[in-house]
Amino acid sequence: MMTLIKSISGIRGTIGGKPGEGLSPLDVVKFSSAYATFIQQKAGKQNAKIVVGRDARISGEMVSALVISSLTAMGCNVVNIGLASTPTTEIAVPSERADGGIILTASHNPKQWNALKLLNEKGEFLNGSEGAEILKIAEKEDFDYASVEKLGQVVIKDYTQFHISEVLKLSLVDVEKIKAANFKVAVDAVNSVGGIIVPQMLRALGVSDIIEINCEPSGYFAHTPEPITENLVDVAARVKEEMVDVCFVVDPDVDRLVILNEDGFMFNEEYTLVAVSDYVLSKTPGNTVSNLSSTRALRDVTEKYGQTYNAAAVGEVNVVEKMKATNAIIGGEGNGGVIYPESHYGRDSMVGIALFLTLLAEKKMKCSELRATYPNYFMSKNKIELTPEIDVDDILLKMKEKYSNEKVNDIDGVKIDFAEKWVHLRKSNTEPIIRIYSEAKSEKEAKELAGLIMNDIKSLC
Repeated sequence: MMTLIKSISGIRGTIGGKPGEGLSPLDVVKFSSAYATFIQQKAGKQNAKIVVGRDARISGEMVSALVISSLTAMGCNVVNIGLASTPTTEIAVPSERADGGIILTASHNPKQWNALKLLNEKGEFLNGSEGAEILKIAEKEDFDYASVEKLGQVVIKDYTQFHISEVLKLSLVDVEKIKAANFKVAVDAVNSVGGIIVPQMLRALGVSDIIEINCEPSGYFAHTPEPITENLVDVAARVKEEMVDVCFVVDPDVDRLVILNEDGFMFNEEYTLVAVSDYVLSKTPGNTVSNLSSTRALRDVTEKYGQTYNAAAVGEVNVVEKMKATNAIIGGEGNGGVIYPESHYGRDSMVGIALFLTLLAEKKMKCSELRATYPNYFMSKNKIELTPEIDVDDILLKMKEKYSNEKVNDIDGVKIDFAEKWVHLRKSNTEPIIRIYSEAKSEKEAKELAGLIMNDIKSLC
């Protein structure tokens, strides 16, 4: 089945099919032209500069050619950084003093997907109103392409080494400590751009014993690319077999970082941000932010240092907004997304790896032992399918009223915070579904809470 999803954060779809049904060449040209129009208006010039980077998807070269041709046809100058992680592209935009950037990646989606993710001049994702404006421009299709004398120019650059050097410059990254620890490190890059940048950065950090798993950037993903437990069974077996100290798993665009312990068990993707924040807060106390669906362990660790934790609506742009508003020193998302403003306001696995290895070297303990030092929470992720005629907003309002004696947050769906656990209800924007995330101190409790809430919802339908 072909799919095309136009949203305020960009355009995403499956390759092939008819225009408007999948991510066809016509859709890519239309959306790239709309983005160019928006950037030209914002920058007040036709020859705006735009950085383009892509992950290693099979369709990447084709989509990249269409995007770059569309931008130059609009009169924009393009810095083509080729195969590059999402954070690399984000860093390249301000470095180039560019007016914007486009990342060609469908993140953790399977190989048939691709997407255009859109950045502003700071290398940060566009906000909701900016994204909506681009959708409007795309619908009108009133593009003003450049005359032959005013076509944009393309320069080709590689930003991999620049990104690595920026990570190594961070004051809390201790290369000497990492080198002295003599770690044996495995990397699973699921056959995308992580296979280029992660091993290079590990060597720059002084790690000489590296086991590269799926590091050939072919775009033929060796397993389902989302870095979750069920997709990493073979990798976990390899970790035990190779007797590594730690294994880092990234998604195709390298903005999500998942860690496997030396015993092959998951450190837990929710705890990537918790551990890195623990290290950052131990050196430089400050506030933290994660989204409403992320583990409470970050709040616990933040309060251990006498600092303040804040929750943001789901979505990287919302987390970044809240981080800026609360002057947070670190933040991110529970899916393994670390945002460290001293580097840049974007999820960056490279920053996460460098800070985590420094922490592990400093603690002089095994990965599994480090994980055991953090509060233990268990999450249950469920969804309830409703019929199209049901008013989902009305149900969420009734749930908020029903649990009004608890701490309720409604900035993004309804989150109910109980003393020892929480549940977060969010409606899908594309289908009649309510997603239900619950967390408690045991798996049983988390599932029971989800069951209770699902029964409540069914009684309201």
